[in-house]
Amino acid sequence: MKDLLRTTDLSRADVELLLDTASDFAAKPFSANTALANRTVAIYMTKPSTRTRLASETAVAHLGGTPIFLRADELQIGRGETIADTARVISGFASALLVRTFAQSDVDELGKHSTIPVINGLTDEDHPTQVLADWATIREVFGKDIAGRKFTYLGDGNNMAHAWLTMGAIMGAHIVVATPGGAYAPSADAVAKAEKIAKSSGAKIEILTDPEVAAKGASVLYTDVWMSMGDPESERANKRKALSAFAVTPYLMELAASDGIFMHCLPAHREEEVSTDVIDGSRSHIWRQAYHRRTTIQAALYHLVRGDLGGN
Repeated sequence: MKDLLRTTDLSRADVELLLDTASDFAAKPFSANTALANRTVAIYMTKPSTRTRLASETAVAHLGGTPIFLRADELQIGRGETIADTARVISGFASALLVRTFAQSDVDELGKHSTIPVINGLTDEDHPTQVLADWATIREVFGKDIAGRKFTYLGDGNNMAHAWLTMGAIMGAHIVVATPGGAYAPSADAVAKAEKIAKSSGAKIEILTDPEVAAKGASVLYTDVWMSMGDPESERANKRKALSAFAVTPYLMELAASDGIFMHCLPAHREEEVSTDVIDGSRSHIWRQAYHRRTTIQAALYHLVRGDLGGN
């Protein structure tokens, strides 16, 4: 496995290895501080970023490498150079490339034409580095035995909903995605792929439209912003109206399991998709979740550069 372009690229063994290594890097961040010694990693972003940029640059530094941050307006790609040509040039200078952009097809093309590992740091369709951080957090809280546990995502059926379904299916979990349905449902393709994985992993996939049913007994209530980057402002009022019942409130947290936790990929809009009392409350694990963006990107870089991942 050369690249991590989609969550579906990962096998269960790959995820287990990455989570074990991330746990090691959480305890000892500099334990592999020569893995990228005298090497560079390119970090190309066309979307604003707080956690992905901080996590990726720190991860490279902790592995002994030098991060090079790139924006489209700083490259010739902004003046018409092809993605394929850009990939070939970056491959001549860097040992890996992390990309955060809009179109999944752009990431796929970078992977196709690069001779170095390419990591998807977010696209409109998927967010594999985020769900790795999510599951690193879940494992810290609940351990490896997740039998009888239910993991629920509430809100817009966006890229995070897709990644949540896929990773849960890979891990053999009981995964729920609850949305208003219709235009806000997760894509049929993402659901079908998760269900296909679930057939072999033993996962249970549920797509619901009732937030209370989804929240009841859940070990995790997870949400994301309702307005994703690139969504037209004209949709805001309709989204808020359609999604209001899916906001994570103290009431929904009370319906969750007694040891249930709240998670959010951030940034958050308090009093929109989540109540301030919830996100700042004792059951919220958002800061540890954000911390694991670094540990899991560090693990992905470490193992991809070494060629350790087998792929799906």
